[in-house]
Amino acid sequence: MMETFSHWLEAGGPIVIILGVLSIYSLALVVLKLIQFRGALSGRADRESALAAWRSGSPVEARKLLLDSANPVNEVVVAAMEGMITRWDAAVLREEVERIANERLEILGRHLRTLEVLAVVSPLLGLLGTVLGMIASFQQLELAGGSANAAVLAAGIWQALLTTAMGLIVAIPAAIAANLLGARLDRVGHVIEDCVTRLFVADHSRDDHSRDDHSREDGRNDRSGED
Repeated sequence: MMETFSHWLEAGGPIVIILGVLSIYSLALVVLKLIQFRGALSGRADRESALAAWRSGSPVEARKLLLDSANPVNEVVVAAMEGMITRWDAAVLREEVERIANERLEILGRHLRTLEVLAVVSPLLGLLGTVLGMIASFQQLELAGGSANAAVLAAGIWQALLTTAMGLIVAIPAAIAANLLGARLDRVGHVIEDCVTRLFVADHSRDDHSRDDHSREDGRNDRSGED
């Protein structure tokens, strides 16, 4: 196996070596992103419990339910809760929550563009290696005065096509990983938006109920004064 791989490296030349390095780099990026995304959407039950506690009028308890969960969705929701507990201005709080959400998504999305570039560049490098190999093969054929046998010509052609195969081997997994991880990133963004919106709506509804209760109490006090 090692001898075959060594032979491929020697036959493909520097292009195959470059593609081999890119494949290792691509694999390392995929593993890194999988580790980062592993717990990005975990803790759904905790978020539902926290939102229920928030709606029932227990904001401190709701915040505690999410405080120990280290994932980007919970971090953004906790930031929104803390702002509402300390009574930030609504417009300022929305801007701050959006900033934190964008920061967390930027961290999760880091290096995804690199995978996309590798998926595009690797086949081009493979094609370049094939073209250079074909040029070298036909140069040898010309130097032989057209008398080279088919076996020699075939050997030169398969060595040239080797770089194209290597380029595709690097590009296909990188393209699949970039698209799947990009979809996962979009999903995290949607979950953050959904949770924060529900939190703001719950807080607004709770404030409306509180004002209604105060209005009814004031009305009863006014009637009692008239009596």
